[in-house]
Amino acid sequence: MSKSNTKKNSQLIWGLIFGIIFGFLLQKGGVTKYDVIVGQLLLVDQTVLIIMLSAVLTGMIGIHAFKAFGLVKLAPKSGSIGQNVFGGLIFGIGFALLGYCPGTIAGAIGNGYLDALTGGLAGIMIGAGLFAALYPQLRPKILKVGNFGDLTLPRLFKVNDWVVVIPVALLIFLLLLFLR
Repeated sequence: MSKSNTKKNSQLIWGLIFGIIFGFLLQKGGVTKYDVIVGQLLLVDQTVLIIMLSAVLTGMIGIHAFKAFGLVKLAPKSGSIGQNVFGGLIFGIGFALLGYCPGTIAGAIGNGYLDALTGGLAGIMIGAGLFAALYPQLRPKILKVGNFGDLTLPRLFKVNDWVVVIPVALLIFLLLLFLR
């Protein structure tokens, strides 16, 4: 086995391990329950927001610490306004129809919720199939609109990553304190 294949297999194994841990934490946090998600959408239950902000805070600090120590190299994908609007619409429609996002669908299936298995998994498969079939037409007409490349906030402001990470982390932490 080549060094490249070994590295790729290692990344897949680590991805699986962290995916299982993330799913376990989603389930333990209660965000795989339909009532909790709908409560968030109705702004009466902040559980989902608290868990996701905590994940963003931990991930943001962790990944930039790993980068600072040379343990990872970030390679952001290029993006566009068209990709964000189109993806947001697909995500929003699916979320509104079923009350789950892709991550919570997987967790809800693991909990044995049939609505997530039938509607959610079917929706993901149908949506992915339609997107793949329509991609050649969507790419030049919609997905490339407003292309901003692999721009990040530190690159935009021409500053060290930590100049953005620290204030954003502080704001997220204060918001979490406020939500508690």
